[in-house]
Amino acid sequence: MPHCIIEHSTTLCGDKIVPLVFAGALNSLLFEADGSDIKVRAISYDSYQTGDQKADFIHIVVKILSGRSADKKRRLSEQVMEQLEKLEVSECSVTVEIVDIERESYLKIVR
Repeated sequence: MPHCIIEHSTTLCGDKIVPLVFAGALNSLLFEADGSDIKVRAISYDSYQTGDQKADFIHIVVKILSGRSADKKRRLSEQVMEQLEKLEVSECSVTVEIVDIERESYLKIVR
């Protein structure tokens, strides 16, 4: 588990961002050691506004099952951000958000 959802401006390459987010989640040591439970996907946006101009952005939402401490969530954010800092981008807003998924209502099926 986590579900890592990358939202970014179309001027940035999602194929470069995806492996960095994967590495950050893996480096957090909160998930399977081989990364088999980490899911990462990217959505690019043509239509957006950032303040009074159109500036590049990357926003990562990492959805994890509830129950982890604030310290573990912070470590996850920091590890993902550390990887994103490897991107050679300028004038780009980069944010990471950790969101709890309620264990009681989450369902999963693999066929």
